[in-house]
Amino acid sequence: MCGIFACHHHPDVISFKPKALQLSKLIRHRGPDWSGNFIKNKTIIAHERLAIVGLDSGAQPLTNEDDTLALGVNGEIYNHVIIRHQLGGSYKFKTQSDCEVIIPLYQKYDIDCPNYLDGMFAFVLYDAVKDRMIAARDPIGITSLYMGRASTCPGAVFFASEMKSLSEVCDDIIVFPPGHVYDSATDKITRYFNPSWWSGDRIPSTPLDYKAIRTMLEASVRKRLMAEVPYGVLLSGGLDSSLIASIAARETLKAQSIDIDGDSLTGVDEKGNLSGAASWPRLHSYAVGLPGAPDLVAAQKVAKFIGTVHHEHTFTLQEGLDALSDVIYHLETYDVTTIRASTPMYLLSRKIKAQGVKMVLSGEGSDEIFGGYLYFGAAPSKDDFHSETVQRVKNLHLADCLRANKSTCAWGLEARVPFLDKAFLELVMNIDPAEKMITKDRIEKYILRKAFDTTGEDVKPYLPDEILWRQKEQFSDGVGYSWIDCLKDTAEKFVSDEDFANPKPKWGEDVPTTKEAYWYRCMFDEHFPSKTCASTVMRWIPKADWGCAEDPSGRYVKSHLSAVPQ
Repeated sequence: MCGIFACHHHPDVISFKPKALQLSKLIRHRGPDWSGNFIKNKTIIAHERLAIVGLDSGAQPLTNEDDTLALGVNGEIYNHVIIRHQLGGSYKFKTQSDCEVIIPLYQKYDIDCPNYLDGMFAFVLYDAVKDRMIAARDPIGITSLYMGRASTCPGAVFFASEMKSLSEVCDDIIVFPPGHVYDSATDKITRYFNPSWWSGDRIPSTPLDYKAIRTMLEASVRKRLMAEVPYGVLLSGGLDSSLIASIAARETLKAQSIDIDGDSLTGVDEKGNLSGAASWPRLHSYAVGLPGAPDLVAAQKVAKFIGTVHHEHTFTLQEGLDALSDVIYHLETYDVTTIRASTPMYLLSRKIKAQGVKMVLSGEGSDEIFGGYLYFGAAPSKDDFHSETVQRVKNLHLADCLRANKSTCAWGLEARVPFLDKAFLELVMNIDPAEKMITKDRIEKYILRKAFDTTGEDVKPYLPDEILWRQKEQFSDGVGYSWIDCLKDTAEKFVSDEDFANPKPKWGEDVPTTKEAYWYRCMFDEHFPSKTCASTVMRWIPKADWGCAEDPSGRYVKSHLSAVPQ
């Protein structure tokens, strides 16, 4: 990942430049490898780079031959090799960066250019000839992006990878919506991503195809091994991360067997073949938890089975508590679920980066698209089940994608999420939801498990049966049940009954319902006191009208094997 900061139509951009660079520096953790900036007319783009593809020549902002187009990007474009071939030499590329293809796509397709990208991205592009800026974010919001305006600077529009870069200068900040593009020529944000499954009211009926699920997830993982630096996998021992790790281990071995031309571009070609990927001889996997945590035990079994070089990291309850304020600062949220799960991920990311890794694969998105959270077992009908999966996918950018992106980027580590591949989403979200429902005969995510069950096939198993059919553990539970208990107990000490009974007036109707939530909100306000900052936060809660407990922990769902009495 990288960090971008931009301002378009600043009345005195030259004088503003030192401030802009200071605000960009606030997100240098996202891109510690190099910094760059572009300034022309009344526009400035600043960039903090994490170099993963095009190491020697991909410094940003990227520009065209005559410097009339300037581009700042945070993300990865997996089909950049294909796009370069399709352009057929009509554009003279200056770098081997996967992101440079956005410039000729803009020249050819204008603001429809994001539709031609396969990847995770947030970008700003300035057209100096037209004095025009466009900005766009990937379809699901894997990559973070914020947009702001300032009453002290009428007519200007600001963009940044994280809210902290805008909070000092903007009094109006929004989360830039995924799948949308902004055009300064109209000053409007419009949706470019319109998949067939986007309306939760349209209930799909496509028959189930196990082979297609397996094949397409493998292709999705393969794309995401596009890297010129060592990479690894996050391995919790749950189904999702274990499948991704298993596939990645196989694909890494395949990639190492390909004879690579030294001038070859890193990426996937039209046939889906990966070239130029860099890795250690064996894939490295990483797990985190309290000593003896369920996830650590399961992760060890998976790592041994798939043959990764496994790294197990533990943390103490006190280390987790000590990190909370920093976690909230980096995540820019006070959502209970996100903070609980992000703290171990944040601690692990630092350990991973210290070992020389810049990119990891992660399993986010599976629970949303397959209806894998245990509360989905209470869905009253397949229509309701499907509508909830669609809504959860739409909210990913405010929950699990935010966690994966910012927990890792805090240490200059990039997380890629194969389950949220556009093609894979198109397949899975169009499957008849009756096939996904949790029943007495079908465990959650049954069809995903079955797709990778090689029983009766002449194929090496992907996972041990005990992992392939292991019940869902939400990450904040799996790292050790005492983690959540500790957070609740500590909140009781920090938040008095009197404080809890008298929420702060500026919170309005967004009142914390537990002392733990109250505690997090106070820490958030210390970092981001402006009311406009709080307006960017969404709280993750199970579906109350399905009889779900208010606490988001999976242990409060009756079907959990270690359910907490209610």
